[in-house]
Amino acid sequence: MLVVFPLGLLATSVVFDIIHFSSGSAFSASVAYVLIAAGLIAGALAAPFGAIDWLGIPPNTRAKMIGALHGGGNVVVLLLFACSLWLRHTRIDDPPAVACVVSLCGAALALVTGWLGGELVDRLGVGVSPNANLNARSSLDGPVVESPPERAAASAR
Repeated sequence: MLVVFPLGLLATSVVFDIIHFSSGSAFSASVAYVLIAAGLIAGALAAPFGAIDWLGIPPNTRAKMIGALHGGGNVVVLLLFACSLWLRHTRIDDPPAVACVVSLCGAALALVTGWLGGELVDRLGVGVSPNANLNARSSLDGPVVESPPERAAASAR
């Protein structure tokens, strides 16, 4: 669930860059700067949890390779946005065009890494509860407790 924060913040920064370049709004440029900074912090907080998930994937599987591409790509996304932030730091209200291009490249790569993340969860089932099904209990109901086989058989009679 942590991935929505960096993705949302960094993607929204690009929207504010577009607003800045189409309207000349210094406020929009400042908002983009703050969103990038917040997105980088959120990405740094999310990364260890992604690494933990990746370490739990069995070796020599398609999921391990896709996870490596997903994680490595996300590191590059964060580096591109960090570069953009650095390029802006002296001109927060009027960033150089190259800073916005670098952010746009980061956002484009984030689309690819987001798709890879979707592949991991949706197609490969990484991070999905083994108890998941269309009628699964709410996670707020507490952990699923399996019945011992003899009690389950007795209750079925």
